[in-house]
Amino acid sequence: MTGRDVWRQYRRALPFLRPYRARMGLIIFVNLLATLAGLAQPYLSKFLIDGALMQHQRRMLWIAAGFMVCAAVVGFALNIVSSYFYVRVSARALFDMRLAVYRHLQRLPPRYFARTKLGEIVSRLNSDIGEVQRVLTDTLLSVASNVLFLFGSAAAMLMLNWKLFLVGVVLAPLSVMVLRRFQARLARHVKTLRERSADIGSFLIETILGMRLVVSSGAEEREAARFGRLNERFVRAVLDMQLTSFMAGAFPGTLLALASAAVFLYGGSLVIGGKLTVGGLVAFMAYHARLLSPVQSLMGTWTAVLTCAVSLERVFAILDTPAAVAEIPGARPLDHPRGTLEFRGVSFRHEPERAVLEGISFRVEAGSICAIVGRSGAGKSTIADLILRFQDPDRGQVLLDGIDLRELTLASLRGAVALVDQNPFLFAATIRENIGYGNLDAGPGDIERAARGAAIHDFIASLPEGYETKVAERGATLSAGQRQRIAIARALLRRPQLLVLDEPTAALDPGSELEIADTLTALLGGQTTIIMTHRRSLVEASGQVLVLDNGSVAFQGRPEDLLRRGGGLERYFGPLEAQAAVAAG
Repeated sequence: MTGRDVWRQYRRALPFLRPYRARMGLIIFVNLLATLAGLAQPYLSKFLIDGALMQHQRRMLWIAAGFMVCAAVVGFALNIVSSYFYVRVSARALFDMRLAVYRHLQRLPPRYFARTKLGEIVSRLNSDIGEVQRVLTDTLLSVASNVLFLFGSAAAMLMLNWKLFLVGVVLAPLSVMVLRRFQARLARHVKTLRERSADIGSFLIETILGMRLVVSSGAEEREAARFGRLNERFVRAVLDMQLTSFMAGAFPGTLLALASAAVFLYGGSLVIGGKLTVGGLVAFMAYHARLLSPVQSLMGTWTAVLTCAVSLERVFAILDTPAAVAEIPGARPLDHPRGTLEFRGVSFRHEPERAVLEGISFRVEAGSICAIVGRSGAGKSTIADLILRFQDPDRGQVLLDGIDLRELTLASLRGAVALVDQNPFLFAATIRENIGYGNLDAGPGDIERAARGAAIHDFIASLPEGYETKVAERGATLSAGQRQRIAIARALLRRPQLLVLDEPTAALDPGSELEIADTLTALLGGQTTIIMTHRRSLVEASGQVLVLDNGSVAFQGRPEDLLRRGGGLERYFGPLEAQAAVAAG
């Protein structure tokens, strides 16, 4: 990463600091006052030695000592104030950045999360932004004070003895040149370290989620060995970065230490020759010692700046990922939705060479139930994504009540449409909270009616704590069918005008499936329902059926006309799906 790349990343971060620029300016001003107080102390030591000790002036001794104490206390207090408020402001700015990334993730298409490791996303959202906050908190505030201290110390040293000053700084340019040789190498090591850390995070998330499979397959030792290999790669990356970082600080620091030795020797000879007072040499050495500190700090700051820039680059890579959909200027809300859905010549491709949908058209009248069937990969879930505008079609239109979805506000569209996924997600909360997630204003009676409609109320009532029973993370303590029915209850509670069920009974036994099929029709009065399924019971409960085959509409009409084809089911569902459909019938 070149210097230009580093500053480009920081320029991109400036908008997150802009709302706090007035407070940041005040904080820097207070910090500079603290630095000035620190600059006064070495010069006061000159008066202490030359004016008090060497002249045997007790009064001057007390005055000089008093000023030194005041300068130390004032500097200490100002440093505390500036540091406290700086950490507070930087934490808020970094939360704004983390929130911006989180909100952008909400706008990305489902396919992004399918092809991106979860550990990688979490690493960038948490670890990388945490690293940015650490650098901002620990390092960048010191830049202004170190720069002021550097120039202030240099000015004081020039005033004391300009020849001695030249001896003290002669090796500084060489130190900077040595440091620059390590910059590019250090940036590469930091980036590698971030990637290795993300690999470990992805491994842990994946294997913990799949722990039942790991254990049941007897793969514990294999996965432990894989964990060891990933950790070894991480340790190597840490050591490479630490070694480079050590070398980047050790060589310049050694050169500056040699300069201090030269100052001591030459300054001592000036004192012996009567050309410099003892107090002047002590003050000069104090300034030079403090000069070494800001130079080393600024060198270390550059290392931290590089580390932070790598993290910023990884964070901005998420923000640079284009959102699948965007709300157009002037988008209008969907007032009084009825639920009429229409696809007009819709084509969609995830990849240029493979069409998922090709010119499909169909219409579902408000209040009716439409079953969409087809073999796995036929495009059923893609239709659900298009209805909720997780994606936009490449060609054609998707209309709700005759309005192109792209002309509607996303909030009003998704307020009128509810989706039940094939693999529903449950939070680590109570069953009541999970069902009520879709409608926070719902009362206990509303939640119970929704649960009855999803044929899950009797099961919940049988639990010792009923609706207050805690659900484990991702619903791990429930069966797949129970999770599915809770998700259906959550959707029913919202009472949307358009309900999209993506394989809603895939995980249910035949008895539960028939129970839900019987109650859906009764509960969904006035609601349009789209059911992606290969279950015969749900096809029979529908008013119309749409068959997808190779991205096109192979059949559209009444369920009884489709079911008369009998063996033709295999053609549309695939062998295993057809067997399930026949068995369900």
